[in-house]
Amino acid sequence: MAASTRGTSQQPKRTTANKRSSAKASGRSTARIDAASKRTNNKKPFLERITAGVPARFMEPRLILSLITAALVVFGLVMIYSASSVKALQTTGDAAYFFKRQLVYALVGGGVAILLGISNYHTLRKGLRLAWVASLLVLLLTAGLGAATKGAVRWLTIAGFSFQPSEFVKVVLVLYAADILHRYYAEHSIGLTTFAIEAGLRIAAPLLLILIQPDKGTTLILGGTILVMAYLSGLSMRFLVPAVGIAVAFIVVLILADDYSRARVITMFNPEADPYGAGYQLLQGFYAFGSGSFMGAGIGMSRQKYAYLPEAHNDFIFAVVGEETGLIGTIGVILGFCAFLYYGYRIAKNAPDLCGKLIAAGCTSLIIIQLFVNVMGILGIAPMTGKPLPFLSYGGSSIMSTLALVGLIISVSKQSVLPETEFDRRRSQMSLASTPEQNLSTAESSADKPQKAGVFTFHTTAERMGITRTQSGHRSNNQRIDLGPSPTERLRSRRSDSSKDNRRR
Repeated sequence: MAASTRGTSQQPKRTTANKRSSAKASGRSTARIDAASKRTNNKKPFLERITAGVPARFMEPRLILSLITAALVVFGLVMIYSASSVKALQTTGDAAYFFKRQLVYALVGGGVAILLGISNYHTLRKGLRLAWVASLLVLLLTAGLGAATKGAVRWLTIAGFSFQPSEFVKVVLVLYAADILHRYYAEHSIGLTTFAIEAGLRIAAPLLLILIQPDKGTTLILGGTILVMAYLSGLSMRFLVPAVGIAVAFIVVLILADDYSRARVITMFNPEADPYGAGYQLLQGFYAFGSGSFMGAGIGMSRQKYAYLPEAHNDFIFAVVGEETGLIGTIGVILGFCAFLYYGYRIAKNAPDLCGKLIAAGCTSLIIIQLFVNVMGILGIAPMTGKPLPFLSYGGSSIMSTLALVGLIISVSKQSVLPETEFDRRRSQMSLASTPEQNLSTAESSADKPQKAGVFTFHTTAERMGITRTQSGHRSNNQRIDLGPSPTERLRSRRSDSSKDNRRR
């Protein structure tokens, strides 16, 4: 009796001890599972870990394009401070005057880019008519009330703020061209007659107002961009080639008919003919490139910015880049824009529809075309047009409109979805299995939790809908993959064969 009483009295203690040990074991197993999950998360690609699981091939072009843009803007701020410090000190008494203004413009442009980037470009299409009307009114006000600079009326001052309307009209025209081409080639919601009327009214009319300012550079850049968009939309070459020929002939006639433009063409071929007149600025740019040599004179060590090179911080900032950073710096800038072109077109390739493709490709092409127009003019390969270098040249209208174009590219990227592949489906169905030690109750050992630790298991759609598993962890809906006999069965078969042979002998 005493022994039985003693045994019954010790039973609760053992039960309590078992509960405590199982709780400690479960705690240790939970800690191990947490550590394993952390290690698993750390093994994920860096881009996926910082983008909430978005596949890297979606985020890579977007992130790298944003980083390239930021790098070019920052480098441009540095070069503007270096190129404009002497002029700013002489005119305002503050060597950082132009730098501070450009920094404010860049911050405002960055805010606009962020707003456009988080917006849906399909929503922006709904306000295109209002934006077009506003653009047309602003261009008409510029023609009537704008300030004349070097024979051109391109600037408008409203409430003390001076800006160049054509820079912002570029954004609207790219959006409108993409919308018209999308409705004609993809949606088939308009016919050829409506397409021609829309193109003539919405695109050609603003271009004509920009051309009569006169601003041949912006007209050339926009015309080239729209031709690229038309080619990508599927316009037949039998229409595209004559259009290009007519546009080139029209530009040539305009240049030769204007004394100022004709003088620039002559200067391009022989700037030494008038070294202190029409060819002065181009020759000073050549001197800047020559003194920069291979490695450059160093940031801030330019000599041409000491009132030798006109517009050193604006149109000719690339010459200062060549003088201070040398051939390496100029090639680095060109490579940065080439990378911008590559990732911009990757975003266009992944766009969900033709409109998004044309918006991304059009914005990217516009920036790159303007780059080459500026660089070729400075190098004497093409006539000077007075267009700024994207991201680098000083100018509030230029930096804000360029960053707005980048925002539109990001907007297309955020809406882009590639078709789901078999690899995507399988990877999305992978989950980290738990250990049997975690299953402290039957509720925790349900069919949705595999029973092998450290094993990645594929879940089918049927399993997610409630089809259970057996206790061994295999599928109970006859979806188990047959891998052949187990090792034990194979050994048994071999032993039985050998015993049969011995009996025959």
